[in-house]
Amino acid sequence: METILVADIGGTNSRFGRFEVHGNQLEFKDSIWLSTKDASSFPDLLKTFDESDFPLKVADCDAAVIAVPGAIKGQTYAKPPNIPWDIDVSNAKQDFGVKSFFLINDFVAQAYACRTQAVSDARLIKEGVIQEDRPLAVIGAGTGLGQSCLMPVEHAGFIAVPSEAGHASFGFVGDEENAYEAFVLERTGHPYPFGDFIVTGFGLTLLHEYLTGEKLNPAEVAATFHKNSKTLAMFARFYGRACRNYALCVVALGGVYIAGGLAAKNPSMLTHPEFTREFINSPTYGFMLEDIPIYLNCNEESGLWGAAFFGQLKVSTFPPIMPASY
Repeated sequence: METILVADIGGTNSRFGRFEVHGNQLEFKDSIWLSTKDASSFPDLLKTFDESDFPLKVADCDAAVIAVPGAIKGQTYAKPPNIPWDIDVSNAKQDFGVKSFFLINDFVAQAYACRTQAVSDARLIKEGVIQEDRPLAVIGAGTGLGQSCLMPVEHAGFIAVPSEAGHASFGFVGDEENAYEAFVLERTGHPYPFGDFIVTGFGLTLLHEYLTGEKLNPAEVAATFHKNSKTLAMFARFYGRACRNYALCVVALGGVYIAGGLAAKNPSMLTHPEFTREFINSPTYGFMLEDIPIYLNCNEESGLWGAAFFGQLKVSTFPPIMPASY
């Protein structure tokens, strides 16, 4: 048996979990949520964890896997956006008492989670046919916009591929959207709009202010949603576009899973007709997009499962069980 400590570090909360590996089986044991904002550094966050009543200390695990937003350098260093400190585990044995310590992108963790029971209760948003030997896309918005895909590898299962497409240029269409683009650029001071500013909590606040003149936080904006809400309709269209673009980039015939707190708390963003209408709106590959199923993953600890699955790949001599789909 191997014990894996995992964490999913967010701008607001950091989720920690303990998993045990029994042969090719992964067993979830415990989890705890801590405040990221209250920590002055990553070592300080780990100190808070060790001082909690969690039944595992950092130095007592066989391996640790930390999922963080942003790009990862050498599985040992990250400077996450929206967090005022960096994470360096290059001297993990000396600093934390753990020999096997890995950093992975948070949406790489979400991608691996799609091959665990973490998504067993995922909600079907759009029907389609899963092609189990083709790429699976994961996309989700919260503070930022994350993406990853699970790519099939012949005779070796799957590998999760990181992406920073949330920072790629976001395209607008038509006079109404172009006027909104000008508003976004004026508000942000950036030379072009990108997903982190359009289909995130900040983007929801910005869009509602543009359409109504009201400056509300994301939860307050969501409280104004109703059947004829212009904010809801446009945001659903933008979310559908972000999902379509990424699905096309990776040819996601294995399906699309949507994670992240924004959609989980406000599923009307995905059930609104504008979302699916925009997702399949492609003059060349609309027929393909119509066949891709879309699921909403509302499991707030799925990142822990994905990180643990990655850890299992690293420590186990047995290949993990990877169910085709749920």
